[in-house]
Amino acid sequence: MPAIWLVLLLQDDALASKLRELPPAVVAPASEEGKKLQRMLADDVRVRIREANDRETKAWRAIRTREEWEAYRDAKIKALRESLGTFPEPPADLKVRATRTLEGEGYRIENVVYESRPGLLVTANLYAPAKPAASMPGVLVIHSHHNPKTQGELQDMGILWARAGCVVLVLDQLGHGERRPHPFKDAASYPGTFRPTRQDYFFRYNVALQLHLAGESLVGWMAWDLMRGVDLLLARPGVDRERILLLGSVAGGGDPAGVTAALDPRITCVVPYNFGGPQPETTYPLPEDAEAAFNYAGGGSWESTRNLRLSARDGFLPWVIVGSVAPRYLIHAHEFEWDRDRDPVWKRYGKIWEFYGRVDRVDSAKGRGSVRGQAPESTHCNNIGAVHRQAGIYAAFDRWFKIPPPEKENSERRTADELLCLTPELRTRPVHELAADLGRERGEAARRGRADLRKEWARLLGDVEPGADFRMTRHGNDSLGEASAQRLTLELGRITIPMILLVPSKGEKHPVVVAFGQEGKAGFLKHRAAEVAELLRGGATVCLVDLRGTGETRYGESVARTSGLTSLSATELMLGQTLPGLRLKDLRTVLNYLRARPDLDGSRIALWGDSFVPVNAADLRVEVPWDAPKLPDFAHPAGAMVALFGMLFEGDVKAAYARGGLESFASVLKSPFLYVPHDAVVPGALTAGDLPDVVEAVAPRAWRHDGAVDGLNRRVGAGPPDESPARWLLSRLAR
Repeated sequence: MPAIWLVLLLQDDALASKLRELPPAVVAPASEEGKKLQRMLADDVRVRIREANDRETKAWRAIRTREEWEAYRDAKIKALRESLGTFPEPPADLKVRATRTLEGEGYRIENVVYESRPGLLVTANLYAPAKPAASMPGVLVIHSHHNPKTQGELQDMGILWARAGCVVLVLDQLGHGERRPHPFKDAASYPGTFRPTRQDYFFRYNVALQLHLAGESLVGWMAWDLMRGVDLLLARPGVDRERILLLGSVAGGGDPAGVTAALDPRITCVVPYNFGGPQPETTYPLPEDAEAAFNYAGGGSWESTRNLRLSARDGFLPWVIVGSVAPRYLIHAHEFEWDRDRDPVWKRYGKIWEFYGRVDRVDSAKGRGSVRGQAPESTHCNNIGAVHRQAGIYAAFDRWFKIPPPEKENSERRTADELLCLTPELRTRPVHELAADLGRERGEAARRGRADLRKEWARLLGDVEPGADFRMTRHGNDSLGEASAQRLTLELGRITIPMILLVPSKGEKHPVVVAFGQEGKAGFLKHRAAEVAELLRGGATVCLVDLRGTGETRYGESVARTSGLTSLSATELMLGQTLPGLRLKDLRTVLNYLRARPDLDGSRIALWGDSFVPVNAADLRVEVPWDAPKLPDFAHPAGAMVALFGMLFEGDVKAAYARGGLESFASVLKSPFLYVPHDAVVPGALTAGDLPDVVEAVAPRAWRHDGAVDGLNRRVGAGPPDESPARWLLSRLAR
């Protein structure tokens, strides 16, 4: 090796070593300011949720008449419906098939299958009186996320009310029971420790994200299945259309019950357990100022049916959804003890039903104890237990609908196998395939009618405009010999953006490479020090920036289903924002700052979005339960995604390099399994096309994406080429 090249290599090693040793934090983590930075995103969404609650409380307090209430209600329910997706025309033929009939004492069970959407089958047990009457109430019971339709309490309600003269339909919710998208139905389904009974619930995460991509929602599809269940009931001889009752079980049944009743006026009465007001986790007694202090909106989590997308932004909070059924019948139902006197939602229901002079149509039911207590003092149940039916439901149904309470509770139950509905010739299409079809159709329509791709993505991403009023603070300077490291923050309202500006010691008016990723500055200093050193030696300033939710502002270490990042991302969806959109806003703010610096060449800017996590090998088993001891690795596509959208929205960016990003959103719909973070999914993304469409739109500017992955975090295509990212970026930034 020539001596000159050896000298240069040693210099490169020295600078790279200094970069690796450079502390990545701009603010000392143990300091009060550092702790505030770590809490920043949680504090920010908490303030914005509080503002949404205060705004809607102010609007509620201004309502004085029925007409004012109905104007308020109609606007909110319209927004709710629009947020859930595009509802198709109701099918002219549900294609109902009874695959088995079971006879019992005073009742019969029909195992039925109906088609709610083309290719999507709903499995249900229909309980009917052995001797049907001329006029019978129709009852729909929605199971919880604990168990599918075969669980004992569900059978009890079906049998008891069938004997009392009702026709009762208990269906499997989307993704549950016979409609599950995964194979883990029992302990023999996987050679490891896991909880088979929880997988239907856990896989709601996958189903919800996949429907979001196509512009749909999990709760919207659940509600559609239920509305088609109403069709089925009303088609039965003798079912009274003035007595259609909907019960939503504890833990995930009350949410779709409330939404369905709000959307379908044919439902006469709704019993949405644990939805609308205080939750099982609520601490009692409520404060004296509960009317002002109560969190009506709630907060986001991976389970999407309760804290609905856009609900805080557009004001269709759970209490509004439930209250919208007035003057129909409502039971405000709670699994455990309930603070009736201080519950502000209960007071609002009272006022709403008073507008119609029908306070006799709203009632309550509650259990005992708390979610933290033990049975029998605390009335835990899987769906709706006997104690809950006895504590208000039986009496209200008798009073309102002439359904007599049972003399004794049911003790006759069928095996789960007896209640199965599907036969070998009946197969439903997986939801990910249906979502993929919808996404493909909507993407093609968008391409045909496209006017402004940037406008379409701005609508989906949320607030992406750069901050006009930010404050820059310097936090010190480190000498690296051939470069210096300037530690800076940009403050944009409650949001702080930390960054390290690495500036070459020689030359002036340097071009700039802005680098970011899920692990933030620390990831680049640890994993890409040699490439950063190469950029500095090539005369480029490198800006390592922690966009919100990354690096120093990272919301926990995990990006998996139950992570803090998932909760943060879900709460942003409630508030009408997305984390990719807000990170793009941060990036654009940083770019404005860099362009204004006299020592930098703002006309020569490139972006570098990177991922530092391993990918899943092609032969790795990715079909694992959600609580398996070791899950496959999750992708970190945030850096690549923001780099691409940065190119789209900032027309003067010359080039962008990305590594480890998603090949396409469509790739997330190729399997019922997925290993991408919640914040990587932009609701409605496929209605605007897909990521390759954005790549096409930024041409002829330079875009390079190495090591792209699919929705399973598996490598797509060939590995990275020989040319380093640094040399590629420098060549694109050359004058």
